[in-house]
Amino acid sequence: MRNIAVIGGGRWGTNHLRTMDELGALAAAVDTNPERCAEISGRYPEIKVFNRLDSILDDPGIVGVTVATPADTHYDVACRLLEGGKHVLVEKPLALHSSHAEELIQLASSRQRILMVGHLLLYHPAIRKIKELIEQGRLGTLQYIYSNRLNLGTVRKAENILWSFAPHDIAALSYLVGDAPVEVDAKGGVFLQPGIHDVTVTHLRYPNNIVAHIHVSWLHPFKEHRLVVIGDRSMVVFEDAQTQNKLVLYSKGIDLISGSPVKRDGEPEPVSYEPELPLTAECRHFIECIRTGSQPLTDGANGLAVLMVLEKAQAALTGSSINPNEDKPAANPPYFVHPSSFVDERVEIGAGTKIWHFSHIQSNTRIGRNCSLGQNVNVGSNVVIGNFVKIQNNVSVYEGVILEDYVFCGPSMVFTNIKNPRSEFPQRGSEFYQRTLVKRSASIGANATVICGTTLGRYSFVGAGAMVVNDVPDFALVLGNPAKVTGWMCKCGTRLDFSGSRSASCPKCTRKYEMEGENKVRCLEDDE
Repeated sequence: MRNIAVIGGGRWGTNHLRTMDELGALAAAVDTNPERCAEISGRYPEIKVFNRLDSILDDPGIVGVTVATPADTHYDVACRLLEGGKHVLVEKPLALHSSHAEELIQLASSRQRILMVGHLLLYHPAIRKIKELIEQGRLGTLQYIYSNRLNLGTVRKAENILWSFAPHDIAALSYLVGDAPVEVDAKGGVFLQPGIHDVTVTHLRYPNNIVAHIHVSWLHPFKEHRLVVIGDRSMVVFEDAQTQNKLVLYSKGIDLISGSPVKRDGEPEPVSYEPELPLTAECRHFIECIRTGSQPLTDGANGLAVLMVLEKAQAALTGSSINPNEDKPAANPPYFVHPSSFVDERVEIGAGTKIWHFSHIQSNTRIGRNCSLGQNVNVGSNVVIGNFVKIQNNVSVYEGVILEDYVFCGPSMVFTNIKNPRSEFPQRGSEFYQRTLVKRSASIGANATVICGTTLGRYSFVGAGAMVVNDVPDFALVLGNPAKVTGWMCKCGTRLDFSGSRSASCPKCTRKYEMEGENKVRCLEDDE
């Protein structure tokens, strides 16, 4: 039955379109690029093609959606789809923050919808065969695993090589070992774009002294994907770039005989497996989970587990080894806290973040990398702050507030978390606090107030002294008390001039925008 839509018609989205069509499930496609829409319509004339996500949200015939958009959009798109009652398959990574993954898992559970992650290797028949060999005892006790995933390109802008290539390998290793790593460390190099690693080597240690290495690079002269799994009885090698004998079992190893190590050699044994395309198996599994209501192999929890390893590896890229079972901070943490400030226990702070004079960070808070918190900043318990966030002097970020990447909070602006406070009748605890979500790159001016329970859209701009009592659309400029939309802002922070037209071009960076309805603006380059 054709009831699946695919969002994103780029390089990998094209594969999802083809595969869902071959499975007889493709009903619709969404892409913001008009040329891509025309190309998709020509290739699949029997399906609906839209340039807006809302079009499939309003279509009751669409029950499941594959998300093949840039990584930094996964969380927002998946949220909207789950809230709209759709089952969702999100390409890796599930999100760029583990806290966002947790939100998606909770949302899927509350809406009783399937949330699945595109960890493709777990659907590769060779990986499934290796798992079978391990369970049969053919390899003996696992000792060491290494994976190389190397290529020339495709270089990303939204995420580094670790986040682009390694999620597949992290998922596969945990699947083969049957457990999560207890130690994570990583080293790498930055060559092409500031702050974006092009080559990384990640070290993982699992229970029972199983060790693994993952080497990923998009600066390699040729494509190489090699997975080696070593046990005390035999070894198996998977080389996906080979045209034949991709999976080979080697009955060799080192035995201790009378206390001396002795090499054991054996003939290589090619291992056959069903040659099904992994994406076909993945998409078929998604369709079957929707039909039966069963939990996917790569569900939201699987996606979260991979994200947690990625975050620890990302932190370790600064040079400090991270142990996920260690609560104490490293002796020389890769962030700065002024001596006059206080950081409570159980706080995560990303590399490169700076916390200045007389500030207080309360327990169970997560602050991303390369943030700047000015003088006299208070961050409450359980707050989530993304990467590259700037919080100016005299700001309190209370429990219930979520700040995504690149948010700017001006001096002395105010958040709240309870709508009807009473000193005589205290309302404490997360059950009383209302969520305030400030999305990516939103800016809040000095002395503005944001009433709890509101969402500030992506790249929105709240003017100085404004009182926000309602949700703010993406790219909107709001002023006054109560704050109202008075204009629209470019991603770069320049005011847009529609001048009665439905389209506008930024005079500074030339990005193009389109007005949709009376209170919505879309950047035509969001899918790049």
